[in-house]
Amino acid sequence: MDSSWVENGTLSPFASLSPEPENSSSGSPSPSSRVPQAGRGPGGSPPFWDTPLNQGLSVFVGLALCTTMLGLGCTVELSQLGGQLRRPVGVLLALLCQFLLMPLLAFLLALLFALDEVAAVAVLLCGCCPGGNLSNIMSLLVDGDMNLSIIMTASSTLLALLLMPLCLWIYSRAWINTPLVQLLPLGAVSLTLCSTLLPIGAGVFIRYKYTRVADLLLKVSLWSLLVTLVLLFILTGTMLGPELLASIPASVYIVALLMPLAGYASGYGLATLFHLPPHCKRTVSLETGCQNVQLCTAILKLTFPPHLIGSMYMFPLLYALFQAAEAGLFVLVYKMYGRDTYKQDPLNEDEDTDISYKKLKEEEMADTSYGTVTTEEHNSILMETAQTAL
Repeated sequence: MDSSWVENGTLSPFASLSPEPENSSSGSPSPSSRVPQAGRGPGGSPPFWDTPLNQGLSVFVGLALCTTMLGLGCTVELSQLGGQLRRPVGVLLALLCQFLLMPLLAFLLALLFALDEVAAVAVLLCGCCPGGNLSNIMSLLVDGDMNLSIIMTASSTLLALLLMPLCLWIYSRAWINTPLVQLLPLGAVSLTLCSTLLPIGAGVFIRYKYTRVADLLLKVSLWSLLVTLVLLFILTGTMLGPELLASIPASVYIVALLMPLAGYASGYGLATLFHLPPHCKRTVSLETGCQNVQLCTAILKLTFPPHLIGSMYMFPLLYALFQAAEAGLFVLVYKMYGRDTYKQDPLNEDEDTDISYKKLKEEEMADTSYGTVTTEEHNSILMETAQTAL
């Protein structure tokens, strides 16, 4: 470890917070120069991190996270939970995809590109996050299993309360000798995750009591997903200038490009091992690669010391950009070439599963299908009772 991090025989990880001269007798840069200090004003003016504007940005990030989690709660149907508990295929897939595949992919990419501790923590945190609402939209566009998509997103969010800090602690051991990892605020991360329970619970209650209001809130949360990311990217880039993006290493951009792509591919492979039908494979693929970037941004922005995390809180925004672009290509290819080839086949009675978009459609039609109309040779009309499998 660099001796400049030691003061009076004790570890002083916040030594980088105080300005130090960059030119020393040895000619080596000071520790503070290794931490991105984008936003520092000229002439000794306070850095961006200490301004009211940054505090307002933190409040905006927190409100955006609450809106997202409220919308997530509005997707949960209490009537579906019993079946999921009896045959928790969706919960099992969420566990494997979000807390086995994605953290491992983030860890391997961080090692492969030799990221420093700050970038590695940002990548690991994004990899350990649960699934996001973007996957629900994309699954709908590729004719996926919407019931499966919603169950995976909701269950991974609840599992994240315990598994996200655990995965972050396990995979960050490779950088244990660095000050940032030694000060890893796992308690604050857990507290932020627990704070999401309130809007999620409110969304579930609204869905149970006021269905139309829940549908409206769900649309609002989905639009806020796009608006929030665009505003954060524009505001941050405008206020901190191009030097912020320039301070991010090229390897971080490559990781942000490859990580969602690897998630989509590994999710599809896992669904193949489970022998799922094609529409479920597409759903699991999108659920695996699409992360809750609002949660990742909020944790990096609200729980980590800004002088230590520096510009790396921009990583989830970069990830969001690439995951949306790659998912958009996924949808485009499916619309052009795969719609007829991978058309969803109806399930037979002996292939019944507790996760099925077909069953969801049947439940919607049950109240309106009282009979079918048939005509005979003498133009007479008979009503025959329709049999529906509930």
